[in-house]
Order: sequence, then structure tokens, then C-alpha cells
Amino acid sequence: MSKVILGMPGPWAEDNYEASDHYTTKIGGLPDWPILNTIIRPDLLECSICKSTLCLVAQIYAPILSIEERLIYVFGCVALNCGSTPQSWRALRVQRPNTINESNTQSNEVVASTAPSVSSSKTDLDSKEEKDDDDIDLDDLFKALSDAANIASSHSNKKNSHRRPKAAKPKKTSRVVDNDTPVVPCFYLYTQEEALSKKIASVSSDYVSLSVKDNHSDLEGHVQEEKWDEEGYEYDRALNADRTYLKFKKRLDAYPEQCFRYSYSGKPLLATAEAEDLRTCNHCGCSRHYEMQLMPPLLYFLESATNDVQQHTLENWNWMTLIVYTCSQSCSKTSDQEKPISDVWFVAEEAVVLQYE
Repeated sequence: MSKVILGMPGPWAEDNYEASDHYTTKIGGLPDWPILNTIIRPDLLECSICKSTLCLVAQIYAPILSIEERLIYVFGCVALNCGSTPQSWRALRVQRPNTINESNTQSNEVVASTAPSVSSSKTDLDSKEEKDDDDIDLDDLFKALSDAANIASSHSNKKNSHRRPKAAKPKKTSRVVDNDTPVVPCFYLYTQEEALSKKIASVSSDYVSLSVKDNHSDLEGHVQEEKWDEEGYEYDRALNADRTYLKFKKRLDAYPEQCFRYSYSGKPLLATAEAEDLRTCNHCGCSRHYEMQLMPPLLYFLESATNDVQQHTLENWNWMTLIVYTCSQSCSKTSDQEKPISDVWFVAEEAVVLQYE
């Protein structure tokens, strides 16, 4: 089973326009791009429905074994009557392919050196379960994450003491603010591995799929049999949905403040059993796989920190979970390119799936 990394709430930003670096994992505020935002196509930052500028909801530093410089950005629309459909949301994967001179040794140094600064927010979220288990040293990864969290938690923040800050605030840098860009409240995140108890893991096995068909043997007539067959199917579907939601709730209750879940190439925690058509990567044509999802506590924290006007616009953010599926090859090329272009940042739009209660 792939390990799952949880994004937990740290301190609030002193200013929602506060700048940091792109290694910072956070909720809200403005995106900290590793490149000039003018390089990004404007339509990628617009709502597909109303064409309004989207606001940043989550910024996740998400390197993988072969790509150190890699991020996932999730954007949502705060315009009235928007935000309740997938077309009002976008997920962008921004990455720079490693050059030939960049080695795994360098990657290890980067992770180790960030603990005292971000920057416990700069945490390696690579939790991919490879077919060859010796490709990734997960023990070293989670040790680095633990060290970062311990260092960050030693810093107090009186203003935001109610948040129990465990992530250090990133070093401030200058930023040019566009007042027309919508912004939701900003807070930083720290990460921890989900410890799955046997009780939660076995929740699905506690329920036996029942069939109504066994109860209609005394009915007569072909019409009545067809009716019971149809009702039995619907009942089994409802039972399966209840089982899916119960598993979702159990995992959420175990860590009630989790804002996101991350498991590269792992399995999503579904709130409903409905299947989604993910389509293939728009750039290389390869299949997509699960990478991360946003959870309901994120919405609660944002709504509790917004003013009356903002709160009204967030009412349409009524999903149970927002799931991001990314290219399984994490490609840095288009289908007509023979190989990735090193030293060039690559921006790709990925698939967003919303699930509702």
C-alpha cells in the first residue's frame, strides 16, 4: 500500500499577499511561481465558465525521484454562481526537468538544507509506490520530514496560537501585487505520514453486500420479479455508496484537520463510488494517475477566516473532496517532441475531479 502524506494546518500568514518561494506548501494567498507568471498562458488562470481570474487554493511542492523542481497548483473561482463545477477549477503541474549534471546526491542535499528555513514547508512529498521498492528510500524521506516539523514546531507564533503552528513561516520576499487578483486567506502547511490503524483499514470488510433478490421468492409474476431485480440493484448501489463514504469519513475522522492527502501514483480516498473519465495527458497522450486531493477541513479553515463578502463567494465550494490526477509519466514534452527540454520550465494542466456528499 502506498504511503499517504497529509497536509496539516500551520500558522496563518500575516498578510494574504505575503510572498515566499516556490518550495513553500501553503493554502490560499498568491502563487509563488518559480518562473515569471507572464510565461504562463493567461487562459490557464481563468475560469472556464465565467472567464474570471482564478484564485490560488493550494500550492504543493511535489518533487519526484526524477524531477526535483516540481509543483502542483490548484486554483478555484470565487465568482458568484461559480465554484460548484469542475470547469471552475484548474490544477497546474509546473516542473523543470533535471539536467544531466543534477544527481540524486544533489536532491538529498536540497531536502536536508531546507529544514531550518522554509522552510518546513519545503517538504519532499514523493510517496510513490514504485514497482521496484529499492528506487526510493522512503525512510530517509520521512526522517527529513520529521526533522523539519520538529524544528518548525519550536518557533512560537502568539498571534496565531490557536492554529498550533507547526510549520515555520517562509522568509519574506518582495512581490508586486495586482489588486484585481482574487485572494483567499493564506496559511502554511506542514506534512506528516498517515498512520493507518487496522480498525480503519478493515472498515470495508465489516459490511457484507446484501441482495434483495433473496427476499422475493414468494412473489409471483414476471413483472414483480423485474421490479425486485431493479430495486435490488439500486439497493446494492446504495450500500456500496454508504461503504465508500464510511471509509472516507473514518479516514477523515482519524486526522480531522487534514487539508490535503498526497500519494503519488497511489489510490484516492473517494467520497462517492462514482467513476470518472480522466482522459489521457493532453501533452504526451499517456494515462493519468492519482496524485493528491483536497479535503473538507480546508474549506472550513478558509470560511472561518473570510469576511462576510468572501464567505458568500465560498458557499459554492461545496465539494467533499477535490481530486487531482496527473500524467503518469510526469511528462515535460509534447507528443511531437522527441525528448524533454532541459533547463526549461514546463506547465501542464491536469485533471480535476470533484465529489459531492
